[in-house]
Amino acid sequence: MRRPESRLVYATGAGRVCPGCGFPTNACRCKARAALASANAQKGPVRVGRLTAGRGGKGVSVITGLGLLPADLETLAKALKQRCGTGGRVMDGVIEIQGEHRDTLVEELQKRGIDAKRAGG
Repeated sequence: MRRPESRLVYATGAGRVCPGCGFPTNACRCKARAALASANAQKGPVRVGRLTAGRGGKGVSVITGLGLLPADLETLAKALKQRCGTGGRVMDGVIEIQGEHRDTLVEELQKRGIDAKRAGG
């Protein structure tokens, strides 16, 4: 763990950095972050939608409202990408899967015991 007086603010290699612990946000070790994640998990169903903005017209399936820790999000995203046979990423607590896979993703999340609902048309 880094000392507060030498805390990293930003680095091109690590990307965004947690203000609490100084680690990259995907490897954050803050207790406050864990408390926030558990609070987000109790807010309601997970939404699986579709976005095309800023992607040259190409759509991605977006999963929001999971409220998991970054390491758990990465693990879930990897499994979902394998299930859909496509790429994707995790950014700011949201999983993005390339292509139109909303029905497949809702089905897979419900198999895992997550209350997921399809959002949008």
